[in-house]
Amino acid sequence: MGRPNVLLLLTDQERHDLVDPDGVPVETDAIDGLAADGVRFTHAFTPISICSSARASLLTGLYPHNHGILNNVHEPDAVRADLPADVPTFGTALRDAGYRNAYVGKWHVGRTATPEDFGFDYVGGSDDHHDAHLSAGLDSYQRDHGIDPDEIEPRDPVYAEFDGSRDLLGGTLPIPPEATRSAFNAELTLGRLEQLAHEEPFFHRVDFQGPHHPYLVPEPYASMYDPDALPPWPSDAETFDGKPRVQERYRQYRGVEGLSRDEWDRLRALYLGFMHHIDDQIARVLAKLDALGVAQNTLVVHASDHGDFTGGHRQWNKGPMMYDDTYRIPLVVRGPGVAGDGRVCDELVSLMDLMPTFLDAADASVPDDIDARSLWPLLRGEDGGRDAVFGEYHGDEMGLYSQRMVRTKRYKYVFNAPDTDELYDLDADPHELQNLVDHPDYGDVRSRLRDRLAGWMDATDDPIAEFTTRHLAGE
Repeated sequence: MGRPNVLLLLTDQERHDLVDPDGVPVETDAIDGLAADGVRFTHAFTPISICSSARASLLTGLYPHNHGILNNVHEPDAVRADLPADVPTFGTALRDAGYRNAYVGKWHVGRTATPEDFGFDYVGGSDDHHDAHLSAGLDSYQRDHGIDPDEIEPRDPVYAEFDGSRDLLGGTLPIPPEATRSAFNAELTLGRLEQLAHEEPFFHRVDFQGPHHPYLVPEPYASMYDPDALPPWPSDAETFDGKPRVQERYRQYRGVEGLSRDEWDRLRALYLGFMHHIDDQIARVLAKLDALGVAQNTLVVHASDHGDFTGGHRQWNKGPMMYDDTYRIPLVVRGPGVAGDGRVCDELVSLMDLMPTFLDAADASVPDDIDARSLWPLLRGEDGGRDAVFGEYHGDEMGLYSQRMVRTKRYKYVFNAPDTDELYDLDADPHELQNLVDHPDYGDVRSRLRDRLAGWMDATDDPIAEFTTRHLAGE
């Protein structure tokens, strides 16, 4: 059959436990079907829980401190507003290898640079907030469905309030499901797949804007999950005892300190309904692959750029907190060469590992100097996982704030430059409620993880390694 086609279904801010059969109670039949025919990774992580930075790492196979997009490019405090044009990406490499590339939806990797600058034909579907230079088409699409986009006002909205300002967190979208941006992106994808099916091999990427907040969800999805029936999330028990001070203060910064339990539960129900709606759009895309007769030769990947707190640890959105809520991501792969049939892989992997994975699938050369490693040994059922994954954070919306993380199967160590560090025993405390960094029984673990983190920072040319490693060495 030759080199496979590739379809990347990327979501924005999807929690890892939404596709875990033992996780959050949400129906994701399409993604579950992918997992049943392929492999689901239980320990996939993003290298950074910020949209622009994570998406740049996915494109380049590099840690953020090596590609330079350290925080969101649309914010006034962006360290770098565009990914350098000379940084190798899988888009340009696949194009050079003969693939016809297409891209739909959110970009958010540059204020001026577009997917066209990195090897993709851009079809449309982004939004004004993240990609003002790319947003077009949704208004006319909604008018074709009898909706005036200027008249859309969410019903029963929930707001965050801080210092006289209000931020919309969620509400019921008073339009039919087929008129949403998620449906629009799916429709654009269906049309492009019809063209690409005659131009194999192809790579198509669709980036849904959800389930990122504001959770604006149409019926019937907005009422599909009963807020009163949702069980409390274990990390709701967060007390902030022994935690960095920024964590409790961030609730005020986000304006969610005064949210009631009922409001939190409604937001969670909307989040689940949003994901259900996106899954139904994914089902449409997968059905199109079948109808076009190209499913058998298409590698399908579902992942997210990072997760979402949605009230976990009593937090909203993401920020200077390196919990699994936002750093652990869903990852499901199906297709030719994948030893699947519902296999579950517990090895540690990173979102940026998809970059060399795509290149290997295309028989394209993989750059020697990337930080990622191909997933193909694991996809074939062989050995090849990591014994640790690393993460970083540089600040978002409020200036710089340095964090680094090393995460093994059992432990997580977080270096917080301005405050106390964190250490979690994930076997005993899977929801990361008890900071053990000063616990005498964990001294050896702390030393070992500090050494591992310092070694990673040195090996990857982390710009703050010189100063951080002194701290990490000073027990």
